[in-house]
Amino acid sequence: MTRRRWIADEVSGNRAALTGPHAQHLSRVLRARVGQRFDIATGTTVRTGVVTRVSDSRVEFELGEEYPSQAATAITLALAIFKFDRMEWAIEKATELGVARIIPVVAQRTESHLAAAAAKRSERWQRIARQASEQCRGSAAPEIAQPIKLKELLKCPIKVRIVLSELEQDLMLKEAIPDQTKHISVAIGPEGGWSGGELIQFRDAGWVSASLGNTILRAETSAIAAMAVILSELHS
Repeated sequence: MTRRRWIADEVSGNRAALTGPHAQHLSRVLRARVGQRFDIATGTTVRTGVVTRVSDSRVEFELGEEYPSQAATAITLALAIFKFDRMEWAIEKATELGVARIIPVVAQRTESHLAAAAAKRSERWQRIARQASEQCRGSAAPEIAQPIKLKELLKCPIKVRIVLSELEQDLMLKEAIPDQTKHISVAIGPEGGWSGGELIQFRDAGWVSASLGNTILRAETSAIAAMAVILSELHS
């Protein structure tokens, strides 16, 4: 039977631990016991872990053999902030598909109350990503960056940069992905899409405009569709 996987909060040599609410789920809900075995992701490797100590807010492990892991493709998802329930769904599913980093972006069409509340959501978004990564047996949760404005995103030193645009007629996303690349960033607009002015800013900053097709998709659907296309192209 496949063992459940946990992403360690603390790692030191051959020891690891889950702490806080993360540990509470294992200790209280799943009733972990000393001697139980799990897979423990340490951020760089995945190793067997034997429970050595359990309390309500801390579960400690002795780490054993290491499992080989595949090199991850570094996909960054710049996600314009939209309704939080839908955005959380997008974060969860993008994590399951293997995104390495998610950057929440305050766009021109991001609703003002969502932009104001976004910074307080970062911890929750990180928790959702970690839970999704553990569920799909990932070796590390994606980084959830602090929300930034578009002008800050455009300063990021990223080699392959693609912005999805409903106005793009000629270039499909799969055609915009260079051969042999392993590092790629894709920007998804908010409800209503990127404004014309924002698309000009992307262009001037060296981003390539691409399309997912003629169908108008919700922001969260666009994010998942884009991830699927990118993974298909990179692994073909």
